[in-house]
Formats: sequence, structure tokens, C-alpha cells
Amino acid sequence: MMFGLHPGWLWAIAGVLLLIAEVIAPGFFLVFIGAAAIATGLFTVLFDLGIAPQIGLFIIYAALFVLVFKRWYGQSDGPAADPLLNDRAARLVGRSVTVVEAVDEHGGRVRVGDGEWSARGGPAAPGDRVRVASVEGNCLIVERGATLPAT
Repeated sequence: MMFGLHPGWLWAIAGVLLLIAEVIAPGFFLVFIGAAAIATGLFTVLFDLGIAPQIGLFIIYAALFVLVFKRWYGQSDGPAADPLLNDRAARLVGRSVTVVEAVDEHGGRVRVGDGEWSARGGPAAPGDRVRVASVEGNCLIVERGATLPAT
């Protein structure tokens, strides 16, 4: 017995410390290692295992916890949920925008939200609504969409 404690309690204390470290610095997957250490500690206390079985059990538990729980631990609604998150221009495809300067195959300008973008396509006159079909660099390629009746 090291430090006057049963080895099982040392495993459990180490596991709790790893779980605390995961809370302080999330994302390092210490939760799996901490859970494996706690489970190893409980089995060591219950069955008075030697050092070799303790280490083997810890490796098995760590691998098992990673394989079983990583699916839920790693899920997020972050960048993987929206591949166009940082591609502002690509996110505009399909949106309806208002023509500010006449648009033809040589150029023009459209209003997107509170800003203006270069555009080609059309043809469309100022005030017309057009749909963004694609993006080439920083120029929106627009096409006339179905027009709504005047109210």
C-alpha cells in the first residue's frame, strides 16, 4: 500500500482529478481516462487486484469508454453542422437580392442585407429582385426569378 492508501483508492482519486482537469480544460478527452481510472479503482477495492491486472483493466476500460461514449461526447452543432459557416459568399446562393445598379453580363451591383456586392447576369434593372445562382470570386452571378404580382 502506497501512502497508506489501498491502490484502488489511488485509482479513484486519480480518476476524480482527471475529471476535474476535463472540466477546467475541456476537449482533451480526460473524461474517458478519468472514468476508466475510477472503474479500475472500484474493481481493485472490491477484488483486491494486483498491479498487472489493474493496468490491464485500466487499458480495457479506457478503450471501452472511448469507443462507446465518443459518439455522444464529440457531438456538437459547430462547424461540422454547417460546412459553409465561414464562406459568406457561398451562403448567398439561392437568396433573393435587390438590384442597385443595372445588372447585365458585364456587371452591376446588388444589395445583400445592408451591403452591396458586384454582380453579373440578369439582365435586371434597379429595384428588380434577382436570385443569386452562384459566386465567382467576389462577384455574384444572378438570374431573374419568378416575379411576384404588384400589390
